[in-house]
Amino acid sequence: MAYLYLSAAHKSSGKTTVTLGLCRALRDRGQVVRPFKKGPDYIDPIWHGLASGHPSYNLDFHMMRETEIVELFASRMRGVDIGLIEGNKGLYDGMDLEGGNSNAALAKLLGAPVVLVLDTVGMTRGIAPLILGYQAFDPAVNIAGVILNKVGGPRHEEKLRAVIERYTDLPVLGAIRQDAGLSIAERHLGLVPGNESAEAEARIAAIAARVAEQVDLDRLRALAATAPSLAPASSSSASSTPASPQGGGPRLAYAHDRAFGFYYQEDLDNLRASGVELIALDTLNDTILPDVDGLLIGGGFPEVFIERLAANTGLRASLRAAIEQGLPVYAECGGLMYLARALRWNERHGEMVGILPGDAVMAARPVGRGYALLRETCDAPWAPLEDAVPAHEFHYSRLENLQPGLRYAYRVERGHGIDGERDGYVHRNLLASYCHRRGSGERGWIAPFLEKVRAYHQASEKNRNAARLAA
Repeated sequence: MAYLYLSAAHKSSGKTTVTLGLCRALRDRGQVVRPFKKGPDYIDPIWHGLASGHPSYNLDFHMMRETEIVELFASRMRGVDIGLIEGNKGLYDGMDLEGGNSNAALAKLLGAPVVLVLDTVGMTRGIAPLILGYQAFDPAVNIAGVILNKVGGPRHEEKLRAVIERYTDLPVLGAIRQDAGLSIAERHLGLVPGNESAEAEARIAAIAARVAEQVDLDRLRALAATAPSLAPASSSSASSTPASPQGGGPRLAYAHDRAFGFYYQEDLDNLRASGVELIALDTLNDTILPDVDGLLIGGGFPEVFIERLAANTGLRASLRAAIEQGLPVYAECGGLMYLARALRWNERHGEMVGILPGDAVMAARPVGRGYALLRETCDAPWAPLEDAVPAHEFHYSRLENLQPGLRYAYRVERGHGIDGERDGYVHRNLLASYCHRRGSGERGWIAPFLEKVRAYHQASEKNRNAARLAA
């Protein structure tokens, strides 16, 4: 088992660009690369998957217990040549003073050698105390090497290497020259998702070529090989092997297109492992909902596609009718916005599905951002959990003109949700929230949601059989 943790001194150091380049460069060498992302990110894993050719998995202290993190990581490293874990923010940054949920804590939990991706703009001799300070701050973190990023040129690189060699004991695994042409476009929620970018493949190939040229891949692989071997401790859901759905089982549609695509790969795996047939729904082009027993509408960027979503009147009407007839539906963030009456972003406006009696309006600044805690109410469509449910949110939209007297599945203990106090609009078998939850695990939404899906499937089969007998 070989793996590395790619971290940095601060955010925007170029970790994602370097990770993408390493994923593709190692893949081009015939390596099976498994990417991971620390935290609740949806966009970076999409890019990871495009670069590596394999799904990326999220590892998150807030959403997962430590045992679940180790189980998921160890199970997804099976049959893999090298694993690359991309951190978020800086190595020691986290929510609490003790750093219990920091990148450093995750690296220690997994025993991962850490490679620091250092933004060297404006730095020469000052890079030495930075490295020494990071090593001394927590000696239990195995900082094994550095990759110099945004290097100004040959002379700058020479000075940096000389300083690091003289004052530290860390190897320099590479020096990547500054090049604005390698950056990935950003907008209000971060990077433009790879499933939206027409030039994603060309951009990844260009980054990989630069990384292959300027990073010592053999040395990096040798460092990864020093990581300890981990084995799943049990056959929990986190380590389930995806299975082919059984014929005649429940069919579950999920919105998967340029407007919607924010799903945890772990959740998709476990849905498939449960025997559910997943059917991709293109909200931009499909004009009718297929014959299914449930529907997922994950997050995304519906605001970017207002006109096309509004123009697809056939699908909007089909969804509205199915929900009113009791189809189990689970929607998050962008999915909630799509189910509203209308969506407005500055001068752009379009009618949406119209099941949620309110209008989604984009703001200039985030309305809800960060980790959240939810307490399930008696209006939740399934038996409420006793403990608070961990979640996260990142949305620039808010709901306006909401009708009074609506039912909500959650009371917000931390975060914003729909109105700062409540989240999770409930209507028949629909639950639509701004907050994102992990579907897998004991606190996940998958198990109770699938109970609804299977009940709907059985009722539909019973009705079909009755109709056949009557005919």
